[in-house]
Amino acid sequence: MKTNYKIQGTPNSPVLMFSNSLGADLTMWDELVPLLLPYFRVLQYDTRGHGQSELTEGPYTIERLGQDVISLLDQLNIDKVYFCGLSMGGLIGQYLGIHHPDRLHKLILSNTDSKIGTVNRWNERINTINEQGMQAIVDSTMEKWFTPFYHKINPARVAQMKELFLANKTLGYTACCSALGAADFRSEIKKITVETLIITGDEDTVTNVVQAKGLQKEIPNAKLKVFPARHLPSTELPMEYADTLIDFLVGKETVDRGMHVRRTVLGNTHVDAANQNKNEFNSDFQEFISNYAWGEIWTRPGLSKHTRSLITLSMLIPLNRKAEFKMHVKAAFNNGVTVKEIKEVILQSGIYCGLPAANDAMHAAEAVFEELALNYKE
Repeated sequence: MKTNYKIQGTPNSPVLMFSNSLGADLTMWDELVPLLLPYFRVLQYDTRGHGQSELTEGPYTIERLGQDVISLLDQLNIDKVYFCGLSMGGLIGQYLGIHHPDRLHKLILSNTDSKIGTVNRWNERINTINEQGMQAIVDSTMEKWFTPFYHKINPARVAQMKELFLANKTLGYTACCSALGAADFRSEIKKITVETLIITGDEDTVTNVVQAKGLQKEIPNAKLKVFPARHLPSTELPMEYADTLIDFLVGKETVDRGMHVRRTVLGNTHVDAANQNKNEFNSDFQEFISNYAWGEIWTRPGLSKHTRSLITLSMLIPLNRKAEFKMHVKAAFNNGVTVKEIKEVILQSGIYCGLPAANDAMHAAEAVFEELALNYKE
């Protein structure tokens, strides 16, 4: 089965994987991505029969859709992910939490339940769509997805989601409806041991607050977050939703967020060594670095970590801080910077910062390349 996916972010960052709702595709998460890229590689994919993923013969099962996730991770050589699934994606997340906990760091179950609706209700929807097409339920779906306030303040995004919904392949949508009708994890949900966050909207009529609290009660030590939203809080409140994910996956404190990003950029070996060398004299300075350099600046979504690495190198050259420059040359590779790009930064600096500074930087960079055994001379 060919699964359509998109992965963004720097190679040394942990992967956060998103699984879409019934009737949506991977673009439903787009508002969140820039806010999350300072912390994660973001992997979005289209569920089987949705978006640009392959349409295979139905009906589907949640087990089958869950195995699609495992196959994609194997294809991409990704061992473990943070997984966030909404509605149908939340059922897929439950399947993974029960049957493949070894592939998960943490789990976010958004606007979902261990059993959503009844078989009869899902069969009624299938019959309606087969007889009248997607147009027959699009307006009621938009009402379930978004609050009246969101319809009023962001009609363009609602119209975009409506167009996305109407573009669904009928066979793919109804095959997933069958999967939802048959899915029932009520007797297994207690088996989820991975750390779990449950999210819902206070006006969600599909999977309401009572259902979310029921999930929280069944899953050991699960946390719960309720948004002022309906079924798609990730679209209605992207900044708040992203911040909630970061709180849960990384930490609420600036120093925790900074330490997370510091590790993704500089690497665990460097950060562990710095922590081991902390003492009464330098510990405040280390906290200062993690808080302000890494927690306040490197976490900002306005520039990619790749761009920030290039900027940092270019500023260190005229300062002639060789040790710091060499450290950031190594770090740049964790942010996806190439040898050719480092060469261009040094050449540019020769014009604007002076040839002696650029010459020192060239020698320092070559020393790092030699240490890393990179083939940079050809």
